[in-house]
Amino acid sequence: MIHKNPSSRPGHIRVTFELPSCVWADRIYVAGTFNDWNERAIPLVQARDGVWRATVDLPAGQRHEFRYLIDGRWQTDYHADGFTDNIYGSHNSMVDLENVRTVAIAERQPSKVTDGQPHLGPHLPYPKEGVVRGINGERAPAELPRMRPRVAAA
Repeated sequence: MIHKNPSSRPGHIRVTFELPSCVWADRIYVAGTFNDWNERAIPLVQARDGVWRATVDLPAGQRHEFRYLIDGRWQTDYHADGFTDNIYGSHNSMVDLENVRTVAIAERQPSKVTDGQPHLGPHLPYPKEGVVRGINGERAPAELPRMRPRVAAA
């Protein structure tokens, strides 16, 4: 999977290459046109959640071909933006940054929340006094009868 986010570098997009935790490997690298197919330049690191990730700032306005090198074997990511034939009879994955709009971090709109004003998300109106029923008319926890806790048998 590929994630694209704005980069702090002008004219670039921060691209995160990600492989799921079910990929069993000792070493995974990503190589492509963006690093002259250097097989060891960009290693994917396995995070605590088991997902393999590598993040790279790539020039916007281009399509970049890439492949993963998983324990010495080339693999294509068919979940990428696309793929194309290569000279070796297999496919290269593609990340398409041609139509991605770049906005420098300094040019982004400022927050609309003023200092000291807490941000409250959308909410439902408060219920009327004394009405504490659920959506289907069920009783609220305060109205439920108290039950004795279960005691484990000795």
